Amino acid sequence: MPGIDQHVHIEWRGGTCRVKWWCGELLPNGRKRYESKGGFTDEDEAFRHGQDKLYEIRHGTNVSNRDGATMFNEWVADWLASVDVKPITERNYKSMASRHIEPFFKHVAVGDVDVLTYRAFKKHILGKLGPSSARNVLMLLGMMLDDAVPRLIKTSPVERTRRRGTYKKKPRERKRDVPLAAVEQLAQNMRALLGQSGYVFVWTMAMTGMRPAELYGLRREYCYPYWPAADPREDPDEEDRYEEDAERYGKAPTHMPAIRVQQQVQSPEGGLRFFPPKYDSYRSLVVPPFLAEMLEDLLESHDSPWVFPALGGGSLGAASLNRRYWRPSADGSEGRDGPGVRRPRPKLEEVPGWKGKRLYLLRHAHKAWLDEDGIHSRFAIERRMGHEVQGVEGLYSSVTVPMEQNIANALQVRWEKFTAGRDDKDDEMS
Repeated sequence: MPGIDQHVHIEWRGGTCRVKWWCGELLPNGRKRYESKGGFTDEDEAFRHGQDKLYEIRHGTNVSNRDGATMFNEWVADWLASVDVKPITERNYKSMASRHIEPFFKHVAVGDVDVLTYRAFKKHILGKLGPSSARNVLMLLGMMLDDAVPRLIKTSPVERTRRRGTYKKKPRERKRDVPLAAVEQLAQNMRALLGQSGYVFVWTMAMTGMRPAELYGLRREYCYPYWPAADPREDPDEEDRYEEDAERYGKAPTHMPAIRVQQQVQSPEGGLRFFPPKYDSYRSLVVPPFLAEMLEDLLESHDSPWVFPALGGGSLGAASLNRRYWRPSADGSEGRDGPGVRRPRPKLEEVPGWKGKRLYLLRHAHKAWLDEDGIHSRFAIERRMGHEVQGVEGLYSSVTVPMEQNIANALQVRWEKFTAGRDDKDDEMS
């Protein structure tokens, strides 16, 4: 750094000496601000330490005593205030920091967090949480320490895992084929708890691959039969898209019934708020005729602005859907009723293969069905799922009307085969 005083000052105090060096900053009165370190018994050693500090200052790798003394909890607050992430991610970061990171580093300065301190925390968190949760906390701490370099610490003490030796494949969630009979039973159980809204919710997720929060936030102006005619058209830069949607989507047979994924709902600080879809994956999804009919009948049956209202008419995003509706629908329920029961619940049979399984697997099943057909464009499938396709394929490809028609037709054929088989079984039983 040009202009830094090259002289290092040595001072003896009692039986030890102290080295002082200019840190490259000025005090408010214009005088140079010096930093120092004491406890040396050898002048040459003290002098070399001062020269090393000047070298670090010149090359931008120095951590001043003042910065290194920043308490870790102060750094956590500053770091959380600076990150630009989605609201639900920010909420998770704050929760992990307040519950696990801040208590452990409460009295520790950032400059004192070395490899041994990091290992101690890693051992602590692995003994306290499950592997997945502990990994998330360690990842968050790693980001905080990485961003503290070079102002607060010279290097991050996080030990990165190197791929050495025998390759070990990461365990993945075991998935089974999802027959439509299982989806129907899940939908029937959801209807027993949530009414027709629950039944159509399950089939819509299975036949569109929409994410749960996108379904919670789906309003009637973005759903067949109202969309695209009812589209608010709030973005003047999207006029071309609005016109193309009006030409493609709408009432059959001249147009294709479809849903517009325009938003999702989340509750980052209490109370529902609208946000863009995950990864800004705005998209239009054609639906097969049977689902279009279900959606039309459902919207005619209620006047809620939400396509899938909770029992009280509000959004499912505020209804604890997983705990109150999905788990009993998938796992089965003994039922409860009688005097003093606040929320009666019917007896429900467990859906084979779905005990403990996530609602999100309905989305996975949708992609598996499209892959299974073997006739659809990979680009069309990925865009339908809300994924970006990288490389030349993503740059040059587009979703055409025939691609969308093929998807809707294949889903309708799958439904008709299922219902035909179900009707045959009913006839045999009668």
